[in-house]
Amino acid sequence: RMVYIHRQIEDVVCKAAQSFKAVLITGARQTGKSTLLRELFPERKQLSFDDLFLEEQAKENPEMFMMLHEPPVIMDEVQRVPDLFRYLKLHCDGSEAKGQFLLSGSQPFSLMRLASESLAGRVAVLELSTLSLRELTGDSFSAPFVPGLDYLRERQKTVVKPKNIWEYIHRGGYPGVQDATVDWQMYFSSYVKTYLERDVRELSAVQDLDAFRKFMIACAARTGEILNYSNIAGEIGKDADTVKRWLSILEASGIIYLLEPYTSSVLKRAIKTPKLYFRDTGLAAYLTRWLTVETLANGAMSGAFFETFVISEILKSYANRGLDYRYFVSYYRGRDLKSTTESEIDFIIEENGILYPVEIKQSSKPKADMTAAFQLLDTIPEKKRGMGAVVCLCPEPGVLRENVLALPVWYI
Repeated sequence: RMVYIHRQIEDVVCKAAQSFKAVLITGARQTGKSTLLRELFPERKQLSFDDLFLEEQAKENPEMFMMLHEPPVIMDEVQRVPDLFRYLKLHCDGSEAKGQFLLSGSQPFSLMRLASESLAGRVAVLELSTLSLRELTGDSFSAPFVPGLDYLRERQKTVVKPKNIWEYIHRGGYPGVQDATVDWQMYFSSYVKTYLERDVRELSAVQDLDAFRKFMIACAARTGEILNYSNIAGEIGKDADTVKRWLSILEASGIIYLLEPYTSSVLKRAIKTPKLYFRDTGLAAYLTRWLTVETLANGAMSGAFFETFVISEILKSYANRGLDYRYFVSYYRGRDLKSTTESEIDFIIEENGILYPVEIKQSSKPKADMTAAFQLLDTIPEKKRGMGAVVCLCPEPGVLRENVLALPVWYI
């Protein structure tokens, strides 16, 4: 059996199981949800609705099914049995016990909807991402990333500098591909096949899986870019509505993340379209045929992959503390009224009315002028600009100007 890599969300899951009647762990296929629950609660019975017999029983006679499988119990792939949620609710309401049902499933969006409709107030919803750099290097640091001196001081105590960051970017964070004996290409080839045949088929009436595969490749080739529906549509020979529908499938199953633009009435000329990011750089590298670490690190897409990796690592640092990052991260691109050139801020984290700007540069020698656009945030009333950072490949942290740090990527 594969070596279990400890997950930073473990204490959050245990705490949730002591505070809520049910816990639901969502995330893309094969991020380690079932393994995590089995490690944390080894004494519990574990049922998986990937088993057709169990799925049928639960669908055809849910009352009987619940009688046969009394809590406390672990249920995997619960998105397959949406009707069961009503019975889970009845069970939760009939008892004051905490942690009765530990659920997991690989369609985050539809599951969140199901959970919020039928288990509101009874369930904690957590997201398990693929493995983070902290988890892969055995780093115990668990605070969410926010640029600042306090963060930096704490971070320095445990930080582990990887030998070659590109190895992590190329391999990606899926647990199944960390074992050196696993063939990287074969792993992702079967991952994509399973994903297309199971999740895509289930989530929508996509008949043409070949076209959907081409669409996935077209999206991977645009990771880190502002979404252009008609551009993707032209490449795959479908209309923009189909592209929008298919994007929502990739997003609903945790394959991509759409980063929304920062909106403020002051920044009138901001771009209003989201940016597209793959959640895992290994999967994106496989789809775009960067088959070795060297070709990826030196290739035409290295900047886009570096940015994708950084943003994905920052999001993991929030998800692993049980925080829903969707509400406080954004990016900015636009023209302010005074200048004719376009300014961009790669990533903005908002916390307690303070905006922390982050620039992502695949450079080992960052310069202060890379952060000129940060000053735009000073024009927004009711908000303050906090410490900014350039996340890059510099060997050590440094200060670029009084309120901007240069941070190596492994400091996330």
